Amino acid sequence: MRAINAIVMRNLIKLSRDGMRLFFTVFMAVIFLFIFSFIMKSSIAGLDHPMNYLISGIIIMTVFQTALNNSMGILEDISSGFMKEVLVAPISRWQIAIGQMLSSAIVAVLQGAIIIVIGLFLGLRVDAAHFILMLGLMALVGLTFSSMGLYLAALSKESTAFQLLVTIIAMPLTFLSGAYIPTIVMPRILLPVVFLNPLTYATSAFRYVALHMEGMSSAALVKAGVAFNIHGFVIMPALGAVLILAIGVVFIILCVNQFTNADLSQVKTFRHHGPH
Repeated sequence: MRAINAIVMRNLIKLSRDGMRLFFTVFMAVIFLFIFSFIMKSSIAGLDHPMNYLISGIIIMTVFQTALNNSMGILEDISSGFMKEVLVAPISRWQIAIGQMLSSAIVAVLQGAIIIVIGLFLGLRVDAAHFILMLGLMALVGLTFSSMGLYLAALSKESTAFQLLVTIIAMPLTFLSGAYIPTIVMPRILLPVVFLNPLTYATSAFRYVALHMEGMSSAALVKAGVAFNIHGFVIMPALGAVLILAIGVVFIILCVNQFTNADLSQVKTFRHHGPH
């Protein structure tokens, strides 16, 4: 545990010195809120508190994107030589992998919490019990997708390939999750992809808690795009959270296995060389 704690603390200190990354995360969340607020107001009829509906989606997307992208840091650590020093220490590679996943998840939750605070000024209502549940769901999503990100980083072994993989995965998952554009207004031809998208269920579970939807019937939840009726079988938000947990367990196992067996000497990062 001491080795894992050391890796987590080191990555958190590294983040605290990188204010620009935090600024741009918050900035992009505000930009998305501004752009998609017009879509929410114009296309969703009869939905209570459409801005809160959108804010909750932006919060969980911030967690997802932060967790996935933070794994780029391990490629930088390897190329800079820092990871070589860690690897010669008397600790196992699985401890390094767990430490990296936990630090990415913690950073993702912290940035999600900042968006929650911004949401409070925009009308989002959060009490202590719901805030704790929201933190738990953000931690689940953060850990799941940080493990996915680290798995992809260890698999690609190159920063440009990793960035390409993340873009290919993140873009369709994000816009077909219901976070920005509710699934209830999407074309029917896209619904099979929506139902296969794990972020769909992460978004619905988080939105269910954030918007205090516990008293709503399953039919009302389906109408609001928070539950999903697939040929008569209704996937409720709680089941969605269980699906995310299962995916997280699978990717943690894959990530630890891939990182343990990867040849890290072949890792490359893109560097811009100026004129000599």
